[in-house]
Amino acid sequence: MTARPAARHSAPARADGPAAVAALQAALAAENSAVYGYGVAGAHLARGKRAAAVRIWVAHQNAGDALTAMLAARGAQPAPAAAAYELPFAVHSSAAAVALATVLEDRVTAAYLGLVGLSDPALRAFGARAVRTAALRAAAWRGSTLAFPGLDVPVPRKAGAPKAGRGTTAQASPTPSHSG
Repeated sequence: MTARPAARHSAPARADGPAAVAALQAALAAENSAVYGYGVAGAHLARGKRAAAVRIWVAHQNAGDALTAMLAARGAQPAPAAAAYELPFAVHSSAAAVALATVLEDRVTAAYLGLVGLSDPALRAFGARAVRTAALRAAAWRGSTLAFPGLDVPVPRKAGAPKAGRGTTAQASPTPSHSG
């Protein structure tokens, strides 16, 4: 009788491997940026809009926690949030705060599209739900929808500034601030 080899205790192979980790890290970075940005936006909002911003801020924190757990389950070290993030424009009014919330949701939508493109059905479904949620939030802040949420991300502009021309896109990922 031949002895069976000892079972290996390594993590099971996962579909998409490094691509899944990269997409999860990108989504986590967008969520961390959104948490920071909603903190700024919320300071300039009142009543119902402020209450909505607080609910969404908590939802982004929870989403970041879920992504952190998903990365850890894959044996990856989740990238930590930056101490501060560079905002796409100054926020000193309610209108600018609403514009920032819109940009944040557009960026989160774009980040989750990276999960939708993977082969793992669970990650695709998770990403699709997150794309839908962020796109609906962006539409609520914007007051209108985009034809292709996450793909046609408008250029961020200051509240009251003229609209950018068609076909322009914004940076789709958050930019950590490197100032002290």
